[in-house]
Amino acid sequence: MKRPPSLAYLVLAITMFTSLVLAQTKQLTILSSPLFVVHEKNIMETTDASENHKILVSALKATDLEDVLGESGPFTFFAPDDSAFARFSKEEMKSLFEEENKHRLKSLLMYHLVAGNISASKILKALCQGAGRATFTTLQGTKIGATIKGSDIILTDAFGHAAKITTADVTQSNGVIHEIDSVILPRGL
Repeated sequence: MKRPPSLAYLVLAITMFTSLVLAQTKQLTILSSPLFVVHEKNIMETTDASENHKILVSALKATDLEDVLGESGPFTFFAPDDSAFARFSKEEMKSLFEEENKHRLKSLLMYHLVAGNISASKILKALCQGAGRATFTTLQGTKIGATIKGSDIILTDAFGHAAKITTADVTQSNGVIHEIDSVILPRGL
């Protein structure tokens, strides 16, 4: 009598298959590492070391979120790169960084964070279970939507603005980073 495969084996096989399918599309970059490896860097250290996230790092430091992303977790961080901030004018950016608007900037950043470690394969699983749609509650307290367009995972904010995950599954010691190509906005910002 054949023994059925263990749950761990099935999860590993599904994860590897999903990563291979996504990597083959060449539309979504998968930064892979061996499964179940604990990475030494945390979300804040990796973001701080990135050449593409200088504005984001400045915003995290201005709102004291660097301590949160450096110590606790796990978190899923949808991290906009510097070019994603182009949706804001220079005046809007300056205003967001003013002391009296620190709460607005923090709300914006918390809208890019979800509690837990949600890999691209988990997002895809949620999309499959939700007939192509999924929502995730952010640390800001409101939801972001997710859909799939071709081979891209698309996040949608409260206003219907879209952000594509351009780099997925940058695994950290306290969660995972998915780079996105646009800043998503919560209501009331």
